[in-house]
Amino acid sequence: NGASFESVAQANSQCPSSAQGGNLGQFGPGQMVPEFDEAVFRGGDVGELQGPIQTQFGFHLLEVTSRG
Repeated sequence: NGASFESVAQANSQCPSSAQGGNLGQFGPGQMVPEFDEAVFRGGDVGELQGPIQTQFGFHLLEVTSRG
C-alpha cells in the first residue's frame, strides 16, 4: 500500500531489528541460517521484496538493499 519496508518492520516485526526498521546490517554468506542465506544471496534482485521465508525463528520478509 505504499508503506516503506522500515515503517512496516517497526510496526509489525517481533525481531530486535524492528527498532532499526528491520535493518540487520551487513553480513556474508554462511552467517545466517541456511534458508535466510539462500534467499539473500541467491534470491531476487536488490531492492525486490522477498518472502515469506520460514526459518527456525519464524517467518521473514526480506528486502536486500545491496550485495558486495
